[in-house]
Amino acid sequence: MSQKLLPIARALISVSDKTGLIDFASALAARNVEIVSTGGTHRALVAAGIAARDVSELTGFPEMMDGRVKTLHPKVHGGLLAIRENPEHEAAMLAHGIAPIDLLVVNLYPFEATVAKGADFDECVENIDIGGPAMIRAASKNFDSVSVVVDVADYARLLAELDAQGGKTRLAFRRALAQKAFARTAVYDSGISNWLAAQIGEAAPDYRGFGGHKLETLRYGENPHQAAAFYANEQPSFGLATAKQIQGKQLSYNNVGDTDAALELVSEFEPARTAAVAIIKHANPCGVAQAANLTEAYRLALRSDPVSAFGGIIALNRTLDAETAREIIKIFTEVIIAPDASEEARAIIATKLNLRLLLTGGLPDPRRQELTFRSVNGGFLVQGRDNALVDDMELKVVTKRAPSAAELEDLKFAFRVAKHVKSNAIVYAKGGATVGIGAGQMSRVDSSRIAAQKALEAAQTAGLSESLAKGSVVASDAFFPFADGLLAAADAGATAVIQPGGSLRDSEVIEAADAAGLAMVFTGTRHFRH
Repeated sequence: MSQKLLPIARALISVSDKTGLIDFASALAARNVEIVSTGGTHRALVAAGIAARDVSELTGFPEMMDGRVKTLHPKVHGGLLAIRENPEHEAAMLAHGIAPIDLLVVNLYPFEATVAKGADFDECVENIDIGGPAMIRAASKNFDSVSVVVDVADYARLLAELDAQGGKTRLAFRRALAQKAFARTAVYDSGISNWLAAQIGEAAPDYRGFGGHKLETLRYGENPHQAAAFYANEQPSFGLATAKQIQGKQLSYNNVGDTDAALELVSEFEPARTAAVAIIKHANPCGVAQAANLTEAYRLALRSDPVSAFGGIIALNRTLDAETAREIIKIFTEVIIAPDASEEARAIIATKLNLRLLLTGGLPDPRRQELTFRSVNGGFLVQGRDNALVDDMELKVVTKRAPSAAELEDLKFAFRVAKHVKSNAIVYAKGGATVGIGAGQMSRVDSSRIAAQKALEAAQTAGLSESLAKGSVVASDAFFPFADGLLAAADAGATAVIQPGGSLRDSEVIEAADAAGLAMVFTGTRHFRH
């Protein structure tokens, strides 16, 4: 590829985010670059003593319609789109007094941030940028002749390029800037279209776009031969993308997925009501518990499956304290994620140099409405997030025996956890803690048996004479199509069952539950998780 070095003599700067603007513009002026700017950008530059022409001097038209029209003009777009050394283009520029623009610096109206703060409809609409994307696309298309900067983080990168190339930019550099610019407008437009679809109640629009900005390039994907990166969108919620890594190795692709699963699960438990801990391995919980404090919750969660917990991800719904930190570091753990951590807890975790500690500042809202998507060959699937909570469900007792108050609390707990277990999912729980989890099996009976086996193994590890499933309750993420899965739970020692119901054989399953002396409630809501 030819270097095709081109000098920057004239720049048009129009920025909403003025971070670093004065230093950057001063550096351009020091390199004898003529600056043209708009509105608030022009006022900020002039106030700082930087020579800058207002765009209205270039176009011969004032800003109008509350600033909606200021750069949509041939003297702007002609200056951006004109192909240098093209005789016809040069003749048109000369005939119409169009001056070339070598550098465009634009960051867009803060539409995403406006939506994120919960602004009303009209304010969101006013923060939809029109002139900015139009100029960005014009400059990006003409990357042979124009450099375009859409990210404050690239100011230093551009200045370094000018210094290295004697006030010029390389073609490869301009193409890289153009790629980023097109991606930025794509993400911006996707955010607008998805917001508007939600506003008009359109769940399945004919066209759907998603986008985000890169947080970091990951070492690799699920396996070393797969490239990967971590991107964030503009969702107004605490989460992994907003977390601050306090210490430890770089997160891997699998770490990100597992840590997100752990945080999503633990966010189901309101910290004001109870302390909760979730231990995740390969995107499935192997132990979850709630208790009066984090230390007790962690011990109960670990008891559920101590073997699988080795090398797992731990999420907490409250500030990590020193006592809990001491318990956690007794076994190898990959990641701890929590809203915060005390200084003493941080110091304890710091003794394990590779242990990643992530602090989110808060918990995601489990009731939030957002879109989720996954790729398939040739396309992708989009759906609303599963934000159904058992606390909001109308539970229906369908057996002769109703669950006791204690059983009902454990049933709700178990169903809350089952929502985050890969289907087919079976969860045994007792005393606010999981005691056996069966995940991802082709048969619900197999999941039930695996969960029962886990409960037996956990009891043996703890030195107990009988399975932890004795006297437990059991949750199923979907209905029991036959009575065999339910009977397997009864054989393991479960005394009560929670499931969505809705099978053609519900009556048979209810009869089997009555015959076994089980209490059973239907939720009417399924939690498949594939």
